[in-house]
Amino acid sequence: MTTTQTRHHPSPLPGSPGSPVPPARLPLWDRRFTLYFAARTVSLFGDAMMPVAAALAVGALYGIPGAGVVLGTWTGTFVLLVLFGGVFADRFGARRMMIGADLARVLTQGVLAVAFFAGRPPFWLLVAMAALAGAAVAMFLPGVNGMVPLVAAEPQRANATLKVADALAHLLGPALAGLLITLTGAGTVYAIDAGTFLLSALCLASIRFAPAVPAAGEPAASAASAASAASARSLRRDLRQGWHEFRSRTWMWAVILIWVVYGVLIFGPLVPLGSALVGARLGPNAYGLAVSFLGVGTVLGGLLALRLRPARPLAAGAGAMALYTVLPLCVALDAGLPLLFAGHAVGGGALAFWSVMWATSVQTHTPPAVLNRVSAYELAGSVSGIALGQILAGPATALASPERLLLVSAGTCLAGCAALLAIPAVRGLRRAEAAPDMAG
Repeated sequence: MTTTQTRHHPSPLPGSPGSPVPPARLPLWDRRFTLYFAARTVSLFGDAMMPVAAALAVGALYGIPGAGVVLGTWTGTFVLLVLFGGVFADRFGARRMMIGADLARVLTQGVLAVAFFAGRPPFWLLVAMAALAGAAVAMFLPGVNGMVPLVAAEPQRANATLKVADALAHLLGPALAGLLITLTGAGTVYAIDAGTFLLSALCLASIRFAPAVPAAGEPAASAASAASAASARSLRRDLRQGWHEFRSRTWMWAVILIWVVYGVLIFGPLVPLGSALVGARLGPNAYGLAVSFLGVGTVLGGLLALRLRPARPLAAGAGAMALYTVLPLCVALDAGLPLLFAGHAVGGGALAFWSVMWATSVQTHTPPAVLNRVSAYELAGSVSGIALGQILAGPATALASPERLLLVSAGTCLAGCAALLAIPAVRGLRRAEAAPDMAG
């Protein structure tokens, strides 16, 4: 474990004998978490603006196929490189990789802002910047999980708070992007996006950790030698170690296998099929409002996760995910606006609650030295399923109507939740306050 990635705990450890403050009352908003929260919030806001900017600005210049190529290039580059992002985050430190990724996106979004201000950007430039931005996100996201235990004594509270910020960013970011493109043009959106990543980098750079302390009985020279040896490890060995840690946890790879199926049959096709059905029946504004209610539900789910501390977090999360079924179901059954909005709110809340339970379980049951690599494997599995579902959504409508496909999505959601609860390793995983060390 590199010194930049050394886990820091308050002294004494939360919940340990002699701890002066019960875990539930530990302060969350200290300087480190506040800076990290600010970095994640502005970065998420920038991320939320980009799909709308790409779809509207690039689509207006090069049509739907052009926008699809740009978005597909971003996603494909991310999936190809995210495993390496996990290795580098564990080797060089999550914060260092995240700062570098933010600065890379300042460059890509700044170049596109200048190009749009100057006139009509060439298509090759849009694709090239999308590839670089996707690579930067692949270097950024694996470290997100690894940073949370470093900046917060209680990961679940931190994850729930960050999930609320995520929901607000995805609620406000797309609306602002669409408004700015209409009023000022795409250049302004890309310029603001570049500014969010610059602010994120500055906040991350301002976080200060306690210096690494050698293990008891280990001399400083030995610790330095170990760090030097760690830096010399081969990339292949790092990837193998991350894979070993991932597959050695039955609860983890079982969830990701189910999530790949969810990506293909639920999350991937839901947006293209849902937007087409709701837009054709009730108008595009109705679909936009439904997505807003999804964000409202996500905020409520995050707030609920702030209060509840289930002894078996994944079992509780799987129970909540069963409620997500109502989202594809209300779209498939042509529900009226009130039921459509309610279905999206319930679905958003269910997914947010699961997300907090999942992220907290990964962070507290994975050794810190391999957490970023393990996070990269679970990200690669989840995102690849969604990408495949998006690609297959169009051709699938030649075999069945969008309504029938969304009914399949609803059935898949229920079946997946039943599978999660039927797997003993998932159902029985107990809450942990801190991640084990490498020896554990």
